[in-house]
Amino acid sequence: MAEKPILERLKTLADAAKYDASCASSGTTKRDSRSGKGIGSTEGMGICHAYAPDGRCISLLKLLLTNHCVFDCHYCVNRKSSNVERARFTPQEVADLTLSFYKRNYIEGLFLSSGIIRNSNHTMEMLVETARILREEQDFRGYIHLKTIPEADPEIVQRAGLYADRVSINVELPTDAGLTRLAPDKNAGQIDGAMAGMNSAIVEAKDAKKRFRHAPRFAPAGQSTQMIIGADAASDTDIVTRASSLYTRHRLRRVYYSAFSPIPDASAVLPLKRPPLIREHRLYQSDWLMRFYGYAPHEVAAAAGADGMLPLDIDPKLAWALKFRESFPVDVNRAPKEALLRVPGLGTRAVGQILMARRHRRLRLEDVAKMTVSVKKVQPFIVTIDWRPVLLTDRADLKALLAPKAEQLELFVA
Repeated sequence: MAEKPILERLKTLADAAKYDASCASSGTTKRDSRSGKGIGSTEGMGICHAYAPDGRCISLLKLLLTNHCVFDCHYCVNRKSSNVERARFTPQEVADLTLSFYKRNYIEGLFLSSGIIRNSNHTMEMLVETARILREEQDFRGYIHLKTIPEADPEIVQRAGLYADRVSINVELPTDAGLTRLAPDKNAGQIDGAMAGMNSAIVEAKDAKKRFRHAPRFAPAGQSTQMIIGADAASDTDIVTRASSLYTRHRLRRVYYSAFSPIPDASAVLPLKRPPLIREHRLYQSDWLMRFYGYAPHEVAAAAGADGMLPLDIDPKLAWALKFRESFPVDVNRAPKEALLRVPGLGTRAVGQILMARRHRRLRLEDVAKMTVSVKKVQPFIVTIDWRPVLLTDRADLKALLAPKAEQLELFVA
């Protein structure tokens, strides 16, 4: 059979990669080619400007090496039993495409994943070879993110870190039971072991870099993972707990959440409808609370309802505050940073400004209003020298007062 033209394969394999959310290019070391050496840069905002169906901006050339796959994961559009158009690239073709797109000022880096062709080791070798060509033969200094295969030999997987800025191993689903049911070819223990091995390699490389000036860099942007939300019966509490465990045990840079999207010729074990995208958003907010606001996983879980699901009409920080009103109001002139970070409507930047400003003067409500987007949201939970919420904090209808108002969107707007 004749090989399809490269543009046809590019269309197929770029479209097949759109379901993977974990392609942010943050956290790596700064490199560029302004000195005249090499090609590419890890700096800048990215220039692909492609958007996923749910609105996420994709700033990298995001491809699958192939969408052929010997695995039959029920939720995957590229599964073995799926009737989709198939295509594949060689490592050299992906490297040439990356350089061609970069030189045309389209992209700043590469996100590369793949279906499993022949076997896991063979596929992982091809992914690593692509990155090797770019780094060693083309001297490409832009960003590279490789999606690694946990079933492959650990030595091959760890070689990916020598060429990639970030590596990722998908846990796929929040629970082991969900993985067993929907991805029978995958093994939760094997995935966890691969992530642990990658974490150890990253830690060892950082230690070597401190002791030896010319020690090779190894995945400087760390590792990440992705969970599919809504394909199984896992609750938001299950998801938050699992994410926290992954951050703690494997020192992940990011856990990405991807709302399940119904696929063509779907398996009968999958839900017919996708979960609301706002659920994905609430999980990202919960993730932020654990990473930047000092919330423990059980505290985020406490914001959920009896069914373990976070409310969709209000953010989890406000949901927690409404459940634990005894922690409020907080005196912005006296409270420690940890308490201020719990106040709905105050972000990390606003808290930093409050801590800085109160060194010089006692703050009034109008001072706080200048540091936050919505002082109305903050008012029930704070005390200043000229403001005290009195009974406002304990009002039975406080949630209704603070929840965003539902808006009817117009089809035709001038």
